[in-house]
Amino acid sequence: LSKDNFDKVIGMCDRMVIELKKEQQADVEKKGYCAAMLDVADDKKKSLERVKADEEDAIAKAKEAIATLTEELAALEAGIVALDKSVVEATEQRKEENADYK
Repeated sequence: LSKDNFDKVIGMCDRMVIELKKEQQADVEKKGYCAAMLDVADDKKKSLERVKADEEDAIAKAKEAIATLTEELAALEAGIVALDKSVVEATEQRKEENADYK
């Protein structure tokens, strides 16, 4: 009777060892999969960080270009105002000269 119980316990231990080995193999496979997925995610993160940095650089350059163009536009508008003023003055001068000539 005792030997049968002992054999049952040994059999249960053997089955448990087999089951634990299966679980260990599954864990190893899952670990490998997880490591691969972490590498993929890390590569994607680095790629997105580069894209983000490039976009931020493009935004900064665009803001600089906008500031430069705004300054140039203001200068051109001032030039147009000055040109309009000189056209008005020239027109007045011609009218005076034409009136003096008649």
